[in-house]
Parts: sequence; C-alpha cells; structure tokens
Amino acid sequence: MNQANAEEDQYEFAEEATSAILMERDTGTILFEKNSQEKLPPASMTKIMTMLLIMEALDNEEITWEDTVRVSEKAASMGGSQIFLEPGEEMTVKELMKGIAIASGNDATVAMAEFLAGSEEEFVKEMNQKAKELELENTTFQNTNGLPAANHETSAYDMAVMAKELLKHEEITEYTSLYEDYLRENTDNPFWLVNTNKLVKFYPGADGLKTGFTREAMYCLTASANKDGMRMIAVVMGAPSPKERNRQVTEMFDYAYSQFALHTQHEATDILGEVKVDKGAESSVSVSAKEPVSILMKKGEKTDGLLEKTVWKEDVRAPIQKGDELGTISLERDGETLLSMPLIATEDVEEASFWRLMKRTSEVLFGNAS
Repeated sequence: MNQANAEEDQYEFAEEATSAILMERDTGTILFEKNSQEKLPPASMTKIMTMLLIMEALDNEEITWEDTVRVSEKAASMGGSQIFLEPGEEMTVKELMKGIAIASGNDATVAMAEFLAGSEEEFVKEMNQKAKELELENTTFQNTNGLPAANHETSAYDMAVMAKELLKHEEITEYTSLYEDYLRENTDNPFWLVNTNKLVKFYPGADGLKTGFTREAMYCLTASANKDGMRMIAVVMGAPSPKERNRQVTEMFDYAYSQFALHTQHEATDILGEVKVDKGAESSVSVSAKEPVSILMKKGEKTDGLLEKTVWKEDVRAPIQKGDELGTISLERDGETLLSMPLIATEDVEEASFWRLMKRTSEVLFGNAS
C-alpha cells in the first residue's frame, strides 16, 4: 500500500479510539493511521470477510441470489444482533444478505456460512485462508459473526484491506447502503431492518460497510464513502460510543474529500493492448489493468510530467486463463514510480487443435492470414 505525504499537514484523528486508518480504495494510499497494526477484536466487522466470501461465490456462479437457504438449529440459536430466524425457516440468499448487511444478523451469517461450506467451522477455515491470500498478518477468525472468542482478532489495517477487496464487488453496496428495509414482507409479521451504520443516512456518499460492538471491542466501524469519483475507506476500532465512532469517521472523510482528488488514467475495464499467444485457439488476447490505474493527488496538483510505461510478457503460450498476468503498467514522474500495476488477460485462450494450427500455417504460407 502507498503512504501519502500527509504527515506534513499534522492532522490527527480518532483521539478517543484505540486504532484507526484512512485509505483510498483504488490506490490503497494511506492518508492517516493510528496503531493500525495492533491486534484487536473486530466484533461484527468480522462480517466483512463473510460478505466477501458470499460475493465471490455469487460472482463464481456457485450460488445465486434466489437460492433458498434452510435455517439450522445452530443458526437460529445465535445471540446478539439477529433477525430472529426460526429453525427450519427458509430465506433466499438475497434476504439473508440484507439481514447481514443491514441488521448485522448473527443468525443470518451462520445460516449463509452453513449453506456455502456445510458448517460454520468449515467456512471459518475459508475465511482464514482468504485472510492468508490477502496477506493479512494480524487476522485470525474463530467464527463468522464476531461474537466474543479467544484469539478472534484483526487490525485496522487488515480491516481496510478486507473492505478494499469487498468493494471490488460493487453490488454489495446495494445492500450495505440501505438504511432500512423489510424481511418477511408477505407475512403477518414483517420484520423491519434498520442499518446499524447511521452514516449511510447522514453522511453524503456513505454506502457501507459494517459496524461492530462488544464490551471487549467497544464501538467499531469500517466505513466507505464514494464522492467526487473517489472512494474512501475509514476504520475505527475501540471508540467509547457510537456517536464518537461516527464523528471520528466523519472527520476523516471530510479531510480526505477536502484535501485530495483521484486522477484515473485508465479504468479496470479499459482494453490497454493485445498480446500475441503462441499455439492458442486465438492468435492474441486483449489485456486490461488488474485494477483502475489511478494516483491520489493533492487538490490543485498538476499531472504535468506524468509518464506511462507498459512492459509486456514475452513468449506467451496457450492455454491462458482470464486474469493471468501478461505485463505491467506503471506511472512515473521525475524518475519516481508512482504506481505499478499488473496487466491481465481479459478472457481465456485455449490451446489450438492440431488442425487449427495446420490451417493457420497454411493461411500464412499462401498469404491468406487475417
């Protein structure tokens, strides 16, 4: 991650919190941090990882929003924040996601974990594996919902990285940004959901992500806001009250949006070139950046002298899988590398059949290749 040169401004935030961090999503630039690597209990902010694994399963078409989930005795027995599921009750994935994202339902969280992995214990293993993949050195999960447990811990920095990863799935904000909604609408006993994150109603651009509270963790919040073409992530852990927690995040967001702007050179969807593929069913594959090619700048700072460089991988041979790294793109100024980003294949390229290769050779020999 990048550390912005914000220290010279001497801004201090979250004085009443144990730890905090302020990060820009696209670049990972850190604008402020306080004890950001300290291991602390995350309470219900744990559900950010749970939601991330759910979104990955949806994107990979392992499940759909309309799949029906049957609630187990264990899921229904969860204490703390809940949507009061009954054993044997059935809800869709979409309904349970609302219960997790809006009301922080511990019962909904366990129901989804069991649906995806067979048991909460197996799902927790997947959570810890994902934390390892993201190189989160201060994170260990013992459950899916953040109820108090020994050695269930993370850090403000790790929470920001989890949030950054979750926000790659933009659809999640359709749920985390809702201030209120209903479950069981077509029954005699509809259940009103009210978001535990009040900033989604009171702070312009706020659209998530997750609050947390236990007596051990105190008041926590991993928040996101999207304004002026720039998405910020703020994490506060160990605040003394919900009001103080919200104030601290608000001050960090105000600072970010008043002082900084995001310059985006390329979106992640932009095609940045073609790479030749040897022995492929297709002779080339289009390439894009893994994430938006952006740099965070002080407001008023010019982009003069910004130099873009691309380096392509040589001797690329099929098969190629979507997402394979085929090069790098960098932004430089005055000899300093401001950003370096992998360039990835936008689609699969299978190995060409023998007859396909013979036909291609024939076309080249007789001058008919396109």
